[in-house]
Amino acid sequence: MDVSHNPALPLTWRDGYARLGPTFATPWQATPMTELQWVSVNHRLAQDLGLPHDWHERPGMLDVLGNGQPLPGASTVATVYSGHQFGVWAGQLGDGRALLLGESLPPSGAALGPQEWQLKGAGRTPYSRMGDGRAVLRSSIREYLCSEAMHGLGIPTTRALSLVSSPTPVFREEPETAAVVARLAPSFLRFGHFEHFASRDNVQALEQLIDYVDAENFLALPRTQPGRERALALLDVVVQRTASLMAQWQS
Repeated sequence: MDVSHNPALPLTWRDGYARLGPTFATPWQATPMTELQWVSVNHRLAQDLGLPHDWHERPGMLDVLGNGQPLPGASTVATVYSGHQFGVWAGQLGDGRALLLGESLPPSGAALGPQEWQLKGAGRTPYSRMGDGRAVLRSSIREYLCSEAMHGLGIPTTRALSLVSSPTPVFREEPETAAVVARLAPSFLRFGHFEHFASRDNVQALEQLIDYVDAENFLALPRTQPGRERALALLDVVVQRTASLMAQWQS
């Protein structure tokens, strides 16, 4: 999709991971909730993005970050991935309660570069299996606070821009309050995206993923030729950065 400017905010929106196409991500819309309200907004992150102080008061923003209202120039998608659960290979998983809203390109002078925006708790997706696709307020508060605490400690993490709640009941052991966390990162690409296609011997899709990582440059891969050299360069960078992250978690 062509890059398009959002007149409400000083950001330009485009498809991020969704650019890879339907093999990797399924176009999907959030299941809307009623009586949305802001629980908290992260003004420090908003400032890093180059947003004005009243960004969350702009018309439609509550609906964007609570109900996944599509952004101009970007497609709302749920991604497919595979992986392990509790140490056992679980096969296909996917975004069961998360939706990618798109990627923002910052205004000149912003502290942060391009960021993907994702909603957690936006409702059922094609990958929800038996789940309801919702998140509850108590655990969403924990993620909202802990992600910013990790950032403050200098540990790489996603960052939460906002926390929205709704009186829509979510049934766990007992009825709880529904919530949606809007979280940002340079990319939400995960090991499981590679595992999904590796488990299916889909070499072409793996090559597309590697080319995507290289083109987006969020890992700053060394310049290599396409193919085996580029794949090994990606593996080397990921191993080093993962080891560093684990050490920071343990320190």
